Parts: sequence; C-alpha cells; structure tokens
Amino acid sequence: MDKWEEVISCAITCSRCNGKMKPEDQRILSTYDHQAICMPCKKAEELRPDYPEVSRNTIGECIDSTEHQYGDPHGFCFHHFYPYTCGSR
Repeated sequence: MDKWEEVISCAITCSRCNGKMKPEDQRILSTYDHQAICMPCKKAEELRPDYPEVSRNTIGECIDSTEHQYGDPHGFCFHHFYPYTCGSR
C-alpha cells in the first residue's frame, strides 16, 4: 500500500462501472477492493448489506498494515471514506 497514490489516486476510469473520471471529479477508494471508484458507485456500495462489516474490517486492516492512522488525510485508509480529486491529497 506504500505506492497507492501512484497507482490509483488519479485513476481516470472507475474500476466498478468503467465510467470516465476527470481530474476534478471526486472519487473514493472502494472498501471491497481498494480501487478508485466514482461517487455514484460508492453510494451503491454503501447500500450493500455487508457494507458496515466490510468497512469496519477495512479500517482495521488499513491501520494494521500502514503507518498512517485512519484519520490521516495523507493515508491510504482515509481515502476509503473521504472523497478526493486528483491532486487534492
């Protein structure tokens, strides 16, 4: 997860719906596969019945595997729950 910014922070395609994302479009990391997705796909993800459990597990896994805490805006974990744009991290 050390190089997550290089790999997915400025993704130009939503990994879920394959929709195009401009640099100024908000995106967020999926709690299911840690890939950049568009905000409509995130809203659909949040409606899944297992989302509360998966999101809790994601927080725990992120904190265990990175040196950044959940609330650190420069950390991998943070961008699973707070939208960002390309260049806003």
